[in-house]
This record gives sequence, structure tokens and C-alpha cells, in this order.
Amino acid sequence: MRSLSIDVLKIILAFFVVFLHMHLLRDEYPSLSYVLVNGLFRIGVPVFLIITGYYFYYVDTFDKLKKWSLRTFLLYSIWSIIYIPLWKEGMVFTNIVFGYHHLWYLIGTLFAGILLFVLRKKSTSVLGATILILFGIGYTIQLLGNLHYFTGELDSTLNLYPFYRNFLFVCFPFLGIGFLIKKLNIDVKQNPSLPLVLGSIALVVFEAFLNYKLIHLNQKESIDLLISLLIACPLVFLYCKNLPFKTDSKILASLSTAIYLVHPLIMNWIFDMNLPSFEFVIFITVLLIVSLILVFVNRKVKYLL
Repeated sequence: MRSLSIDVLKIILAFFVVFLHMHLLRDEYPSLSYVLVNGLFRIGVPVFLIITGYYFYYVDTFDKLKKWSLRTFLLYSIWSIIYIPLWKEGMVFTNIVFGYHHLWYLIGTLFAGILLFVLRKKSTSVLGATILILFGIGYTIQLLGNLHYFTGELDSTLNLYPFYRNFLFVCFPFLGIGFLIKKLNIDVKQNPSLPLVLGSIALVVFEAFLNYKLIHLNQKESIDLLISLLIACPLVFLYCKNLPFKTDSKILASLSTAIYLVHPLIMNWIFDMNLPSFEFVIFITVLLIVSLILVFVNRKVKYLL
């Protein structure tokens, strides 16, 4: 049996990513938009990674790693081909190696998983220290870039997404957290309360608020790494993991993957049509319909989701 609460959580997280890429409310309510887009919605990808890392614990042989890696690579390759019309005229090498747009998550997870497999037998203290150090390096690079602490080419380099948003500084830390939760049976030993979880999420929003109002980071520049995510994301996962609801269907999990993978295509199509003010409703409706179609097609065409 699957955890229904985790599958529902995945749907919510997928829409967090969708709203993030839409820059929800940026023109209407810029302050609110900032704490959502560069705060609350940033919970999405790290929790996805923690979920993947939790179940990656069972990838304990080289044969299982090969199978897991092949599936992830095929998923990345298929969707990279689907998105060729959107990236073929851009930085081709970067888009292939680091992933176009949201596909960075797939290739990043692949390499992070391989690294985690190599380090899986290291002590908890070594893994924990590695996670914190790599996250800290990524956070520092991102912050220096967003503060434009340097000038010229160095500043441009620090503000390139692949320089800090990659398998090493984003994917591995959160994948590793999920792995350690399973390894140490933290999900069995700890059951965080709802107020604690909501408080940790509020902390993420508060950190985003400080970035916007106190540090004055540019609203149009993304913040992928927040220190508070290290607290909130594991708590969100643990809370949902310990809810007793079960299911034997994978449809919600597949639907969340479909939403994540296909939404930029639908977004480009719908918002380029210059529809009237209800285009948001049209976009969400079309996205859900196309995602459901993909779920059923995937039953016949493997590795699509």
C-alpha cells in the first residue's frame, strides 16, 4: 500500500512549482508574490527530493542503482527531446548537461543519486556534514550572486543558475536528508505536530520576507535556497508520511509527475495566446486535462512519467 498523504502532498508540491514558474501575483501584489514565489513555493522541489531520497535507501545494490539510473535518465532524455523546440536555439550544451528549465531536477537527481550511492555507507555524521557543507556552499554562491557583491564576469557567473542550482548544492543535500530519515528511522521515532509544521513553513515565508524587505533582493531574481528549508521540508515530509491514509493506486503520484513535466509547455502555449483575464483558469484546466491524458498514455508507453 502507498501513502495517500504523500501522493496528495506531491500534487500540492507540483502546483507550487507551477505557481512559482508563473510568478504568481507579481504584477498585482509584488510583496505577496515575493514571499510566495521565493518563499512558500520553494518548499516544492526540496520535499520532492526528500521523498526520492527516502525511497532511495532501498537502492542498496549496484544492479538496483543501474535500474534506477536508467529509468531516471530515460525520463530526462524523453522530456528533453519533447522540449527541443524551446531550447534548441539557446545554450545547447548547458541545456543538455544541466537540463532545460525545470528538467534540471531530473538530471540533478540522477547525479546526486549516484553520489549518494557511493557515500551511502559513510557514517551519519559524515553524511550530515557533507549535506550541510554542500548546501552552505550553494547558498553562499546564490546569495553573493543575488547581492551582486562582485562585478563584471564574476557576477554574471555567480548568477548563472547551473552554477549553484545543480546536483551537488541542491539535489544531493535534500536527497541525503531523505536518505538519512529512512536510515535512522526518524519517520518512526518522530511525529511532528501540525503547529510545528505550520510554524516551520511560516519560518520559510519569514525568511523570504527578510530577503525582500531587509536585504532588498531583486524581486525578479530567483532564490532557490533558503536556510529555513532545511527545517521545514523534513518536517513537512515527516508529518505527511505519518498520516495513516493509504491507497493502492499510483494515479495521484503519476499525475503530480505529469503536472511537473508538462506545465511549461502548456504555459507557453496558453499565455502566448493573449487570452482574456480568465486565462489562468483556462491554463489550470488544460494542464489538468493534458496531465491526466499523460497518466493514461504512460500505462501503454513506459518511462513517460
